[in-house]
Amino acid sequence: MQNDIYAELARLSTTGEDVALCTVIAVAGSTPREEGSKMIVRANGSIIGTIGGGAVEKAAIQEALEVLRRGRAKKMEYKLNTSGDLGMLCGGDTEIFIEPIFATSKLYIFGAGHIALPLSQMATIVGFKVTVIDERTEFASSERFPDANVMPIEIPEAYSQISVGQGDYIVIVTHGHKGDEVALESALRTSAKYIGMIGSQSKNKAVYEHLLEKNFTMDDLSRVYAPIGLHIKAQTPEEIAVAILAEIIGVRHGVKKVEIA
Repeated sequence: MQNDIYAELARLSTTGEDVALCTVIAVAGSTPREEGSKMIVRANGSIIGTIGGGAVEKAAIQEALEVLRRGRAKKMEYKLNTSGDLGMLCGGDTEIFIEPIFATSKLYIFGAGHIALPLSQMATIVGFKVTVIDERTEFASSERFPDANVMPIEIPEAYSQISVGQGDYIVIVTHGHKGDEVALESALRTSAKYIGMIGSQSKNKAVYEHLLEKNFTMDDLSRVYAPIGLHIKAQTPEEIAVAILAEIIGVRHGVKKVEIA
């Protein structure tokens, strides 16, 4: 059974799904499961495996969802008798360690210009698998982006070759409004966790109007972080990259929108 849990963790990682892992680390007296028992809790509350069922498992699932939201591990202690909060009659005690397991997320950067370069470098450092897409071969090269997967092709062709999962991120910083719109149109057809697009309010408004004419809805457009990045008055390409990556990290850890005056 434990091998099955590890196999499931590996499988979920390939899909970009973040989960919490619950492990029984200590028991005393009569308890539902022995030390080492494991259970995976998914973001929707469903589970793989079990740590014994009943009230203790229900309580652990709720704690696991909070651990997943906050991104910090936690140790829980439960008394399985009438004096404990769970009202169980097993008579023993159990300790459960709950840890977030984050998949290796993919970051797709459309555009290989001045912002893409520091963003790719920093995103790689914090653990993203980065792909940079730009039809301009003088910008999209392995020499320029040695730590990223580089695709020197047109945007529509790129989307036909990549697989964007629900745990992945898309940043749109192409060299023109038309390229941004093309990239955004395809991005909205994916299940990406984050879609960010650079540009002014007026430029983004024009892009949105065009997409609404193509039967996208305001709910679709509400997924987009635009203007992209935290509002920290960033000026240089490096500062803008920091603002973008900070916003992405916030989304990764459950922050929907961040405003900084």
